[in-house]
Amino acid sequence: MMVAGDARDAVLAAARDLVRAFGGHDTAGYFGCFAPDATFIFYTTADRLTSREQYRRLWQQWEDEDGFRVISCRSVRPYVQMLGDTAVFTHEVTTVVRTAPGEQTLRERETIVFRREAGRWVAVHEHLSPLPG
Repeated sequence: MMVAGDARDAVLAAARDLVRAFGGHDTAGYFGCFAPDATFIFYTTADRLTSREQYRRLWQQWEDEDGFRVISCRSVRPYVQMLGDTAVFTHEVTTVVRTAPGEQTLRERETIVFRREAGRWVAVHEHLSPLPG
């Protein structure tokens, strides 16, 4: 049985892996961090995304139509709330992306909900919002 500190460390490691893959534009690694039934709420999209595949198709559309590419992503102020086999991870991110018009730096805060599945912490929800100020 995993104790709370070990579980918290495992969630932090899962979050680091997710951010590292995202920041390196490693789409296979990034989408591999999410469960197939994961949901996503982004302030840049009108609708909630209700599956990993729906988000993957949108990502592909960004790449094809806008030349979207993640250049880097830095995570600060991580915090984990343990809720049994569920964990809520929050942090602030500074992301540099490139699209056809050029590079843009985004400062955001994010919530990622993880659940423990077969001994692994997998992301099941992501909510992104702009960082105030």
